[in-house]
Amino acid sequence: MPQRTPIWTAIAHSLRSDIAAGVYGPDDKLPTESALAARFGVNRHTVRHAIKALTDEGLVLPRRGAGVFVTSTPTDYPIGRRVRFHQNLSAQGRMPSKEFLTLETRTARPEESDALALAQNAQVQVCEGLSFADGQVIALFRSVFSAARFPDMLAHLEQAQSVTAALRLGGVTDYTRASTRINAKLASATQALHLRVAEGAPILRTINLNVDDQGQPLEYGRTWFAGDKVTLTLADT
Repeated sequence: MPQRTPIWTAIAHSLRSDIAAGVYGPDDKLPTESALAARFGVNRHTVRHAIKALTDEGLVLPRRGAGVFVTSTPTDYPIGRRVRFHQNLSAQGRMPSKEFLTLETRTARPEESDALALAQNAQVQVCEGLSFADGQVIALFRSVFSAARFPDMLAHLEQAQSVTAALRLGGVTDYTRASTRINAKLASATQALHLRVAEGAPILRTINLNVDDQGQPLEYGRTWFAGDKVTLTLADT
């Protein structure tokens, strides 16, 4: 008699076919173990065996406390003298978009004043939001600008939905990256919620300063990238 295919192998094949057919796309969460066990009429241990096989193949990624997600190809994100979000993603064949969460004017924090060469307690324009590639969130960002130099920045950001375009509306035709610091962090509860990762998952944080063609500080920013969705690369330009 021919040897029977193990049930977990058949389940893995079925889920693999679902992923290939687009039933579950990149970054989609698979049904829970209980739901899959009910679907296939097996116990959770058998489902767990099938999920492990898909994990070993790199098709899915379990995130502690969040579930099991279909993996996606990390987006290369060059960091050089001219960092442009939309250009970076478009060059990778990805569709870029942003969602603003907060647009506010407030008193600068000490590190913001230092970075932007502002007087203590100066006012700044602050934009916080999410960056997407092909509709999947890849980063959480905060950009800070001098309110005295850019009094209409928040309105320009709402209008243009782009920092580069908003700066152009404010009279800045070009700018370059003066510095970028990169370090690894663990996602806080709020960051995990926005980035759709598990709390404590590895993320990459960049702290950056952009300057105008006279070398004057324009934008002080922090960006938190989902560690499994972005590969930061160093570029000469």
